[in-house]
Amino acid sequence: MERIKCVISYDGSEFSGYQVQPNGRTVQEEIERALQKMTKGSPIRVTASGRTDAGVHAKGQVIHFDTELQIPEDKWKKAMNTLLPQDIRILEVRKVSSSFHARFDVQQKTYKYFIDLNKDMDIFNRKYTYHFPFELDVESIEQACELLVGEHDFTAFCAANSGVKGEKVRTIYYASGTKLENQLVFTFTGSGFLYNMVRILVGTLLEIGTGKRNATDILGIIESKDRKKAGKTAPAHGLYLWEVMYEEKR
Repeated sequence: MERIKCVISYDGSEFSGYQVQPNGRTVQEEIERALQKMTKGSPIRVTASGRTDAGVHAKGQVIHFDTELQIPEDKWKKAMNTLLPQDIRILEVRKVSSSFHARFDVQQKTYKYFIDLNKDMDIFNRKYTYHFPFELDVESIEQACELLVGEHDFTAFCAANSGVKGEKVRTIYYASGTKLENQLVFTFTGSGFLYNMVRILVGTLLEIGTGKRNATDILGIIESKDRKKAGKTAPAHGLYLWEVMYEEKR
């Protein structure tokens, strides 16, 4: 039995999320279907670094699975991509120790969120960036991002109906909102993220950028631990799971 680690990307536009569910097409389901074809009918269960919601994209999601298939490491990528739909791609494949776990061994994750600031929406990017044609005070957004860095209880930035159990303390190592021509790119790197946390952060930061809130309001929102004190949840289609980082095991 071998444990296989894969870095994958997917266009979330036509998926009901990553995780298998009774109704709706999912990323996990498509990958497991491809693997089952490779094993001539034997099911293989795939474990990911975490779930992504309907419409959310991934540039660097990580999965692992166990298999008895004897395939050279350099042949796995082509074998899987041949059987997968075109909105899922395997980017990298490695054989790893049986102790590796795609979810429990995560050290850091990076998410990016893309905003289209053009007056007119680019219809060819409408599924991949959030169209927000308003003037923004990027300096205030950056100031607010700096206040997010550190270890905090992010209850106020977790969807109220998430069902997340246990403490909601997470560490943000890096947060920024960078304007590149007519695009604003948010980047968040942290120890982990709560359900809808990045999208709620983005929604709140956009309210700061449009003058509806002050940058320093971030501190009060965090202290409140009240979802109602934070901003709206930004749409899913601007969000990308960008990179998942692990400590190399020896």
